[in-house]
Amino acid sequence: MSFWLSDYSDFSDYPALSGDASADVCIVGAGYTGLWTAYYLARADPSLHITVLEAEHAGFGASGRNGGWCSALFPKSIGYLDRTYGRPAALALNAAMESTVDEVGRVAAEEGIDCDYAKGGTVVLARTPAQLVRARADAATAAAYGIELHLLSAAEASARVGATNVLGGTYTPHCAAIQPAKLVRGLADAVARRGVRLHERSPVTELSPGRAVTAAGTVRAPIVVRATEGFTPRLPGYARVIAPVYSLMIATDPLPPSFWSAAGLARRETFSDYRHLIVYGQRTADDRLAFGGRGAPYHYGSAISPSFDREPGVFAELRRALSALFPALSDARVAHSWGGPLGVARDWMASVGLDPATGLAWAGGYVGDGVGTSNLAGRTLADLITGADTELVRLPWVGHRSPRWEPEPLRWLGVNASMRLFRAADRTESRTGRPSAVAGLLSRLTGA
Repeated sequence: MSFWLSDYSDFSDYPALSGDASADVCIVGAGYTGLWTAYYLARADPSLHITVLEAEHAGFGASGRNGGWCSALFPKSIGYLDRTYGRPAALALNAAMESTVDEVGRVAAEEGIDCDYAKGGTVVLARTPAQLVRARADAATAAAYGIELHLLSAAEASARVGATNVLGGTYTPHCAAIQPAKLVRGLADAVARRGVRLHERSPVTELSPGRAVTAAGTVRAPIVVRATEGFTPRLPGYARVIAPVYSLMIATDPLPPSFWSAAGLARRETFSDYRHLIVYGQRTADDRLAFGGRGAPYHYGSAISPSFDREPGVFAELRRALSALFPALSDARVAHSWGGPLGVARDWMASVGLDPATGLAWAGGYVGDGVGTSNLAGRTLADLITGADTELVRLPWVGHRSPRWEPEPLRWLGVNASMRLFRAADRTESRTGRPSAVAGLLSRLTGA
């Protein structure tokens, strides 16, 4: 159970499927992607019969476990998108992502979803000379594309995030800190109010054109949407579509004003730094520090298990990293620790689409940046399904088909080797102060 979900003692709000049913649209997965899709479909056409099937409870997966960054981050860089699709398409996708941050806040306010939304932006710190090189490069690239990303001096960065060894950083206003479980559970209630049939504890065992099969019955629909992200490999025939990679988090007890007067985050800015093995954090609405990162192993065969949510070694690494950033937290109690899988496509390219020949639709592959991207996906799927001719359906990620992951053991070897190399690169850069050539190559392979 994540800290975010710990406020909920009962998840029996929506009944399991009991028997065969029919719908105009059947959505598999009641996380952000599935619920945003249902929400915008129901708004666009209230006459549609929409059914959502969820294996556990709404928000059980990454939607209820993530770091609470509603950001404009996209897995692929603006440079990659420019080279692949052209500058106008790249800028259109970036603009759509930026506006999505505000759209999430707008809907939350309109639907009365109190998800602790605070648009304080994101600070990415540079804490070594090598990290400062990357910060300057990011700011220069953003400036070349007319994207708002501010290069911060050491003093400016420290004023926002009072961490140790700050040499500089970058700031973007296009991010809001949220309480992710409140958002996803609020969305579930919002779609139910609009007549969507939501069935929890109804795991889909087969997904194919025109139907979604569960042990209790089959839902038949001309449109079937796969919105299963990191849990996709559990579906027969989809084992190599998405690789589930685990990200783990910790959260402290509420911290006193004396800590925050030094640590900053006065506008609840989300924060990270320019290390290669990603870390991320936020100041919660009740003044805890929630902090997470990658580093947990990928499990052979894209296996997913509740036992993988708890890796003591990774939790210890997170605690050390947090104490290195904020030494005042060295003795602070970690009140919660949790984890869960996120979804990674083979080319690190998120995608959304609808195959008109089969009626199968999909969205995902967010690489951990799904809070905002899933909203854009839901709006795009709604337009594709209803046939609306909008700017969203012409964005470059629409219809993209990622290659399948390699069979095992190559997948296991490749993913885990990459994480070990990124960890080693961070150690090397801390020691030498120079950018790691190996990490640079890996970054170009995955996103540049």
